[in-house]
Amino acid sequence: MKLKIKEILKICNGSLICGNENVCIESYSKDTRTIKKGDCYVGIKGENFDGNKFWQDALAKGAAACILDSFEGHLDDDFETPIILVEDTVVALQKLAAYLRSKINIPVIAVTGSVGKTSTKDLIATVLSQKYKVLKSPGNLNGQIGLPLNILSYHDEDVMVLEMGMNDFGQIKTLSKIARPTISIITNIGTAHIGILGSRENIVKAKLEILEGMEKDSPLIINNDDDLLNKLKLDNLIKCGITKEADYKAKNILVEPNKTIYDVVYKDKKINITLPLMGEIFAMNSLFAIATGDILGLTIKQIKEGLENFNSSLAHFNIINLKNKITIIDDTYNSNFEALKNALQVLLKYPGKRHIAVLGDILEMNQFAKEIHEKIGNLDEIKKLDALFLAGENVKYIEEKAKNKGNLKNNLFYFSKKEDLQETLKSYLTDGDVVLIKASNGMKFSDVTNYIKLNI
Repeated sequence: MKLKIKEILKICNGSLICGNENVCIESYSKDTRTIKKGDCYVGIKGENFDGNKFWQDALAKGAAACILDSFEGHLDDDFETPIILVEDTVVALQKLAAYLRSKINIPVIAVTGSVGKTSTKDLIATVLSQKYKVLKSPGNLNGQIGLPLNILSYHDEDVMVLEMGMNDFGQIKTLSKIARPTISIITNIGTAHIGILGSRENIVKAKLEILEGMEKDSPLIINNDDDLLNKLKLDNLIKCGITKEADYKAKNILVEPNKTIYDVVYKDKKINITLPLMGEIFAMNSLFAIATGDILGLTIKQIKEGLENFNSSLAHFNIINLKNKITIIDDTYNSNFEALKNALQVLLKYPGKRHIAVLGDILEMNQFAKEIHEKIGNLDEIKKLDALFLAGENVKYIEEKAKNKGNLKNNLFYFSKKEDLQETLKSYLTDGDVVLIKASNGMKFSDVTNYIKLNI
């Protein structure tokens, strides 16, 4: 949608420093490294840099206009490129996205949850693309800036699939009111951000803010296996599940290397799916895609083809095959209790001589750090490992609970720093080992993966 500068001024309550108010804008960027000619540059002040200071770089790369909330520099009298000054560029971006959304009448699917948002979004988009032209959130750009930019990238698609993330109250509410979802999904209620929100019950409240922008008769699709979500009493609730009663249910699940095979039963229909993703959690996430596709009129054949042709590289697990048949399951993208438990299940079902986990701290747990890491140490999956390597501060609580359990009596190694872990791990690995490497992104355990890749 093209907007003239004078329209943008009105929507954002901005003032024009200079330039022609009749210039038309139809695309937006906040990054001078990837900005394209004709984009409107939005300068955003972050924790480590102030995007307002790069307006000249943006113009040098062909930006057609700039929206800033602070301005430094000198302008010649004949300077023609429009520069708009607003009170807050993030709020301005959100207002523009909300305005665009109000002008288009297409299905908008919103996905939130503690675990599995990105894979669920990608599964839904892949299924819907069998019938529709789909706009989806790239990667995990799901926040107060990323989601508005996603909406503003709309061109002529038939449907939007948007991911919504949060770490505090009010954030999903803001995103929902911008996106106005016609279908929403809550994948589960875990412990991510519990250190901020205080309890899983509060996380439910924060996730349910997704209803704020929805019409009352719009469907909310939930994971009915979740012990908190299955207590919801709402109209237009659609339930997906494996162990509990569900409108869309997965049965007879068989997890094999790089794939999961299962049956899906819904209404009077049954589909056998071979999903090119490994893990029961992906079977669950596919149910959200099946339900969405069914609501939007896809056939069984279209749904099945969408799932079975899914691009597995979009999932977080990165399978790395090294010499001597050593396999790394690199899941260093991020971590929380639920995602870690699922990753351990995948590790234990992967064929190999020994199954080894390399774990770092789960961050942002605050006062819950000790409790969550002790809970990990007590998992049945931990007891079944052939070896466990730990590095960090809070993983010492995993060590305290896991030591002397199962095979770990002589095969549990704790280090305060991951650099010390790497050398011991390299020496420990032998032919046929399968190694899961997982920690919160801030622990930078991708360094461990890279070290093993380079030195085995």
